[in-house]
Amino acid sequence: MNKGCLALVVGPSGAGKDSLLDSARAALAGDPGFVFVRREITRPEDAGGEVHTAISRPTFEQRRDSGAYALSWDAHGLGYGIPATIEADLSAGRVVIANVSRGVLDEARGKYDRVAILSITVSPEILAARLRGRGRESEAEILGRLERAAAFSVTGADVIDIRNDGTLEQAVAAFVAALRGLRA
Repeated sequence: MNKGCLALVVGPSGAGKDSLLDSARAALAGDPGFVFVRREITRPEDAGGEVHTAISRPTFEQRRDSGAYALSWDAHGLGYGIPATIEADLSAGRVVIANVSRGVLDEARGKYDRVAILSITVSPEILAARLRGRGRESEAEILGRLERAAAFSVTGADVIDIRNDGTLEQAVAAFVAALRGLRA
């Protein structure tokens, strides 16, 4: 039985998850009760985006098959893993924060005693502007992301909605307050 809480962060690409996670990590840096998970991803470390541990596809598959991940999934041609080392932090009563795919939420809910899902949402207009501003996708890819975002829905008593339409400071304040509220 885990005493801590697994805080899973989900939201469509461009919703600001990385910005919120980076800001919350800085805000909570002096508090050992919070642990931010560094994901293992089958992409180069210098590929941009979040700081992660780069691994090869064969290594990812071997680690997944051997139980080295608490949660793992494939998305957009990449493998993602949340290291099983989070188990020790949960047992110690910490709040463990991880950016995950909504596809693993039910697995996490069935596996861990305390799960909170922080669902990051943003209006379609702001999301479109952010996606265009980062310059990584074509217009067709942006439209596809907007369609997926419109279909993005997470429900349940364990869901905390964080709206990221205003300033980053407003969203960070709501995000950090939600995390602090998860302390046992």
